[in-house]
Amino acid sequence: MEEKKVPRHVAIILDGNGRWARSKGLPRNAGHVAGAKNVENICRAAYDLGIRYLTVYAFSTENWTRPEEEVDALMSLLRDYMKNCLGMAKKNNMRCRVIGDRTRLDADLQERIKKLEEASAGYDGLTFVIALNYGGQDEIVRSVRKMLVDAAQGRLTPDELTTERFAEYLDTAGIPEPDLMIRTSGEQRISNFLTWQLAYTELYFTPVPWPAFDRAELEKAIEDYSRRDRRYGGLEQQ
Repeated sequence: MEEKKVPRHVAIILDGNGRWARSKGLPRNAGHVAGAKNVENICRAAYDLGIRYLTVYAFSTENWTRPEEEVDALMSLLRDYMKNCLGMAKKNNMRCRVIGDRTRLDADLQERIKKLEEASAGYDGLTFVIALNYGGQDEIVRSVRKMLVDAAQGRLTPDELTTERFAEYLDTAGIPEPDLMIRTSGEQRISNFLTWQLAYTELYFTPVPWPAFDRAELEKAIEDYSRRDRRYGGLEQQ
């Protein structure tokens, strides 16, 4: 029997918290709480299945347009999550990184992110990447700004700019591009998530809302990925 191909890096758009809550007659924020609790379960499952990098879309640059009450509740939940993630990272030997524009976040949340990244930097299990106040287009613009500063100061010339060099300016520098992107809850678009990095990524969409997405659903996604022929320029990936 052919060995199953396991993606090295999986990215997930955590969609459907509100719809899951509504289907159960619960307030919308209850769905966000349930979704946050599900993250650790999927982190453990991902590592057990052989995935080395897991990136989740936790809060987008567009999420600020949601009702103020919901945004405040999400920020409060993220504060608690960053604190709890310290213990989760230690228990699971998990390195944590946060990508996105931190400057709009409150100072205390920025400090919690810094502590989490520093405390987990030496762990060598799953690398867990949290996209927080993240937008793919925003990331590219911020990266170009940094690149232009380097060019103005003589550290970068036009001839030195390649796709590989540009990737060094992205939030995800040093992280391999995703092999598989999963979106839960039925929507079939990438919604400004990892716009640059998903250029050759396999896409998988499931109607299952994020709070109900469990290990069995992750295995279904990997099975689907395993059956695909990965091709670059018309050639199958070796």
